[in-house]
This record gives sequence, C-alpha cells and structure tokens, in this order.
Amino acid sequence: MALKIRLARAGSKKRPYYHIVVADVRAPRDGRFIEQLGSWNPMLPKDAERVKLNEERIQHWLSNGALPTDRVLRFLDQAGIAKRDTRNNPKKAEPGKKAQERIAAARQAEEEAAAKKAEEEAAAANAPSEEPAEPAAEEAAS
Repeated sequence: MALKIRLARAGSKKRPYYHIVVADVRAPRDGRFIEQLGSWNPMLPKDAERVKLNEERIQHWLSNGALPTDRVLRFLDQAGIAKRDTRNNPKKAEPGKKAQERIAAARQAEEEAAAKKAEEEAAAANAPSEEPAEPAAEEAAS
C-alpha cells in the first residue's frame, strides 16, 4: 500500500483549514485517512503559529515509506524534519508561443524601419545639394 503525507481540507467556504494526514494514495482528498499528524491554518498571519506538526509520528511514517506532497514537504523543511530540494524552472518565466511571435514580428518591423531610415540617410548624403549653388549665383548677380 502506497502512503502519502498530504493535506485534507476542512473548514467552511472561503475559510480553509487543513489537516496533515497519512493516507493511502487511492483514498479521496478529504476522505479516509490512517492518522492525523498535524494541521495548517492559512488564515492566520504569517508570524503566528500556522503549522502544527506531530514530529515523532511524522518521523515514524517517513521511516515506514510514506512520501510527503510538495506542500507538506515545505512544512517539514521549515521544521527541520526533512530536506526539500529547491526547484528551478527557467522556462516558466518565458512568454508563451503567441507572445513570442508578436515580439518577433515587432522586432522585424523595427529592423525594417531602421534599414529604410539608413537607406534614406545614405541617399540624402550621396545626392548633390543645390543650396550651396544658389548663394554663389546671388553673389554673381550683385
């Protein structure tokens, strides 16, 4: 029988309260469990005692092969009972496929506009200017 140390929700609507329990993985979330090991009240302020754990029983179940869920493992790591490896997902911060397509299209439009502007500047620099000739003609007429 595969065991998990997980959260079972209690409390009323919009007022969550969780029991930390050992349960068979096939049992429903709020259904049958083997033993209650603690509680978590997320409604309390962060500096209050939100998590209560029965450390002795948790050690017993961990030694018997129960695996904690990620959230429970965070609590156990804070209490110093078990070690949780830090996770790293660099792709999570990347924009989605459609957003990447829009960004690429915008960059391409900017590059085309910059190339067109550079061509216009080069053409203006290579074209002969008529303004210097006009003052010379005016001086000759005077």
